[in-house]
Amino acid sequence: MFYSITGKIVYTGENAIAVDCSGVAFYLTVSANTLRKCGDVGDTQTLFTYLSVREDALDLFGFADKAELDCYKLLTGISGVGPKAAIAILSALTPDALALAVAGDDAKSISAAQGIGAKIANRIILELKGKIDSIPVSSGSLGNIAAVKKSALSYAGEDAVNALVMLGYSKSEAGIAVGKLDGNLSTEEMIKQALALLAKNM
Repeated sequence: MFYSITGKIVYTGENAIAVDCSGVAFYLTVSANTLRKCGDVGDTQTLFTYLSVREDALDLFGFADKAELDCYKLLTGISGVGPKAAIAILSALTPDALALAVAGDDAKSISAAQGIGAKIANRIILELKGKIDSIPVSSGSLGNIAAVKKSALSYAGEDAVNALVMLGYSKSEAGIAVGKLDGNLSTEEMIKQALALLAKNM
C-alpha cells in the first residue's frame, strides 16, 4: 500500500519516528539502525515502508534503506519471527552483519538482539542459510562472507574458529579471519595467523 514516505520529522523516540506529510503525521516503528540514520526533528526524511496488517492493528514500519526493508521481509517470513522480533534483530545487526552471522552459523550474534533466544536464532540461520544470496549486502562485505564460508570447508578451519570463539571472538569475526588464510595450514598455525589478523582488526 505504501512504498515510501517523505516528510518533516516531528517526533523521534525509542524505535519510533513520526513524519509529517502535508499535515498528516505518520507514526512508524523503526530499528535503532534506521533511527541513527535519520535526521533531527524538523528535518525532511524519506523512509521505505511496510504496512503490517493484523486483525486488531495496522502497524507501519519504516526503513532508512531498501536493504533493511528486504531483510525485514525475509525475517518476518520465518515462523516464530514477528514484526517486533525482526525490528529487534535489525536494531542489533545491519543486513551485512546478519548475512555474516547466517554464513558463519553465528547464533550468538543474532541472539544478542533483545528478546531473541538461541532457538529462534538457530531457526533464522537454518531458514536463511539457503537464501543467503537473497540477503542484500554491500559489495564490501562480499569478501568477508566468502571468507566465513571458506573457513568451514576444512576440519582445521572449523577447529581454529571454535578455538578463537573460546578466546572471546564472535564466530563471525573468527570465520572472517580464518577464511582469509591458506586452507592447508594446520589448526595451530591458523589460530596463530588469525590472531595476528584480528589484532590488526583485519
